[in-house]
Amino acid sequence: MQIGIVIGNVWATRKEETLNGLKLMVVQRLDLASGKLAESYVAVDCVGAGRGERVLITTGSSARKALRDRDTPVDAAIVGILDQEEMMGKDAGE
Repeated sequence: MQIGIVIGNVWATRKEETLNGLKLMVVQRLDLASGKLAESYVAVDCVGAGRGERVLITTGSSARKALRDRDTPVDAAIVGILDQEEMMGKDAGE
């Protein structure tokens, strides 16, 4: 799993039928150890995340398992909204 920040939304009126009804978000991966942002990509939102929130993301076949239809062509899914992170005894962001 990865930690990321929601930086936007994606809308597509024409898409694979099994993607209908899914909320697509743009997330940017966050390396907590260095505090740096990395690549951005699209993930299906399974938990109602919003722009600016830190989220837990799963990728690959695990992302499809977060959906009800495991045949949906998804390779990244937001599966949690983070309340707090802690690194080496300190809260992240301190």
